[in-house]
Amino acid sequence: MGELPRQADDRGVAARWLAPHPRAAIVHAPTALERLDRLSHALDGPTVWVKRDDCTGLAGGGNKARKLEFLVGEALADAADTVITAGAVQSNHARQVAAAAARFGLRTILLLTETVTGRGDAYQNNGNLLLDRLLRAEIRRAGDVESAPVLARIAEEERAQGRRPCVIPVGGSNAVGTLGYVAGGLELLAQLGALGVNATTVVHATGSGGTQAGLLLATRMAGAALDVLGISVGAPVERQRGRVLQALRAAAARIGISDLHAVDAAVAVDDRFVGPGYGRPAAETIAAIRIAAETEGLLLDPVYSGKAMAGLIALIRAGRFRRGQHVVFLHTGGAQALGAYADDFAS
Repeated sequence: MGELPRQADDRGVAARWLAPHPRAAIVHAPTALERLDRLSHALDGPTVWVKRDDCTGLAGGGNKARKLEFLVGEALADAADTVITAGAVQSNHARQVAAAAARFGLRTILLLTETVTGRGDAYQNNGNLLLDRLLRAEIRRAGDVESAPVLARIAEEERAQGRRPCVIPVGGSNAVGTLGYVAGGLELLAQLGALGVNATTVVHATGSGGTQAGLLLATRMAGAALDVLGISVGAPVERQRGRVLQALRAAAARIGISDLHAVDAAVAVDDRFVGPGYGRPAAETIAAIRIAAETEGLLLDPVYSGKAMAGLIALIRAGRFRRGQHVVFLHTGGAQALGAYADDFAS
């Protein structure tokens, strides 16, 4: 089962590679694929489409819901009663894990780390953190620590109390979670095919790496000529490429794919829009959020999708994408964090 389908019309075959893996019904799929005419006109460039993965459901939606279909599916298959994960204080991932756990009757423990410092009261009490509390997650706070050993220790403590914990890594970007964007990528390719749209590139925010890895694996499985460009939200190019490759290879091994020839060259990352760092928006991030809102009523966030849109806008203005082309912007969600960044929009 190591050979990939070679034609785009073999997507049904590719999708069956996912069938043996436990999957919880979470995502409101297919999410819409919408043409952004006013934004495209304002930028005087290609036709820009948006894949609305901010509308996946699950306490406001976001890309993590796709990963959680497989992560929670595996947890339920293993009879877990508790899920444990980590993220920054305003983590979209943590909010969606808490929501998925609530839906399936699981306890949630969130390790929220001080990855982003120097923010005010709104950051510490509003946005995703407010939603985490509404979702009745047990919240544990920590400094800017490496989360994996802390999560392992919490899991051991839970087992000692007779519980069956499941640890979900930051961003859900392990072999299992990455399958969510294999499915999401195949869904996008099917929509483009149905519309007769020959898109050149899908642009999105890349952080923990699983979303980009899954999209790349989907395009290879389907034999599709669609480039995947990740706009880094924190890490420099080589570190981010390493994250994506690690997730991609782990997911490929999980479903039995060994034909990954030249996959390294396909991992494209642009780190010029990180700004001051992870969780810290630059002026161009805020400008991108404003133009998306003002032209399309589309809400982006300052941590992920705002930086990705800033990257897309800059690339269009630099001539990377031109009139007559079609480009897809994958909206990974995150608008729930806007209230935590109110000060950045004060002017």
